Amino acid sequence: MWPLPGAPPVGQSVGVTDLFDLRDRDFVTDPYPALAAAREQAPVLWHEGLGLWVTTTHGAASSVLRDRRLGRILRPRSRGDDAWTTFDWLHADSILDSEPPKHTRLRRLVAGAFARGHVTRLRPRVEEIAAGLLDDLERTVDGDGRVDVIAAFAEPLPVLVICELLGAPTGDWKVLRDWSQAIVRMYEVDPGLAAQRDAQHACDEFASYVEALAAERAEAPGDDLLTSLVQERDGGDRLSPRELVATVVLLLNAGHEASVNGFGNGLASLLADREQLDAVLAGLDDPAVVERLVEEMLRHDSPLHLFERTATADVELHGVTVRAGQKVAALLGAANRDPAVFAEPDRFVADRDPNPHLAFGAGIHFCLGAPLARMELQITTRALLERLGPLEVVEAARRPTFVLRGYDRLVVARADRST
Repeated sequence: MWPLPGAPPVGQSVGVTDLFDLRDRDFVTDPYPALAAAREQAPVLWHEGLGLWVTTTHGAASSVLRDRRLGRILRPRSRGDDAWTTFDWLHADSILDSEPPKHTRLRRLVAGAFARGHVTRLRPRVEEIAAGLLDDLERTVDGDGRVDVIAAFAEPLPVLVICELLGAPTGDWKVLRDWSQAIVRMYEVDPGLAAQRDAQHACDEFASYVEALAAERAEAPGDDLLTSLVQERDGGDRLSPRELVATVVLLLNAGHEASVNGFGNGLASLLADREQLDAVLAGLDDPAVVERLVEEMLRHDSPLHLFERTATADVELHGVTVRAGQKVAALLGAANRDPAVFAEPDRFVADRDPNPHLAFGAGIHFCLGAPLARMELQITTRALLERLGPLEVVEAARRPTFVLRGYDRLVVARADRST
């Protein structure tokens, strides 16, 4: 993913390597002070350690995401190593790593399948899945006094929902989650050899799994998204076999990670402010309260912090020139804490409105699954707070990752309001 270190054009920028290091645990734990310091220097800066430009403001990140001269240019990993073959084509044939006209065709086909009501029809089922998981979660709280909401609630729910959407066996959710997590570790800085081998294996296993499932749908169609995609594949070769598999893998990877991390990060932010929590609890019957809450959960501690593009021509970008072939990273966490756009940006404000955050990106690569993720977060956050009432965090462990920001563990207990 990461280019070799290089140098910016002379006089273009002050470097920011000394301000933040994506490998530094302290920075990963709380990147916002360093991102704020970088923002004070310029909206676009050169990071020598990463060998690319980085944005520090909402305006600069939005420009990167929307400028068609800055594209998703995939750099294959294989280069003669067959172990990376499946990883490469899963990305090359996905919507996320394609550009027009291929991206336009793929997105239209998948968006058309989504538009047939697959997401809308899932709402009762999402509520049912959430209620079932909360039954177990509440028993754990009553018995142990605490529960890890990541393992017990946030992780299984979005994978179970994707299984329902695709028509995959819900009993497979754990192995699907494991494959997804192994693949997305490759999006971080310098994944180790063990992580690379895990990702290679996960890609091969995941692709074979989807191919087998698609073959079943071709023989016995169902009322699910995978059947719709198979019909697109078999309706005049508009969706190739590899594109179908890559689309399904992307739906699980992106859908799972955004929902898990958005829920965990946002819940931790909410529970850290008793006044905000009380206001939310008092207004849970109002859908607008929950909708605004979820948007602030996504903004305040975004689940995705970095989205990379490559210049296909020289681009003037907020005071610097990004040369053709150079990469630029939109730092979404920095954008979503920009004081020029958000009043008191470091403060969690549950009823913030308007809230033009960039957690789902912007431009042609705006997250296709955003409506599903929002629905999941609204249902799960409301259901958890309605069932358990005021909560407090008693143990938290961050993931050691920057690009995909989240918690490994977030243990909560019922809050003691006697004091």
